[in-house]
Amino acid sequence: MGIGPAVVMFAVIWFMMLLIILPIKMKTQSDTGDVVKGTSPSAPDDPMLGKRVKWVTILTIPVWGIICGIIISGVITIDMFDIYNGIQN
Repeated sequence: MGIGPAVVMFAVIWFMMLLIILPIKMKTQSDTGDVVKGTSPSAPDDPMLGKRVKWVTILTIPVWGIICGIIISGVITIDMFDIYNGIQN
């Protein structure tokens, strides 16, 4: 695996983890009772994006490392997927 695919895979895993972690323990403006005029009551009160980005990065690194290790070791290869070999059920 080259550096380009590794960076792309890291970015994809990072964004997937971000979308998983964003709604966890999110408090809306209606939950806190402090709805800002002109916004939806379901808007986040304090999204804590900096803290969440830090945790997403910390959690992404080992997941990315495991997936890279599996790909580099050859445990899973592209030949294992029938759709790429043109074999159809």
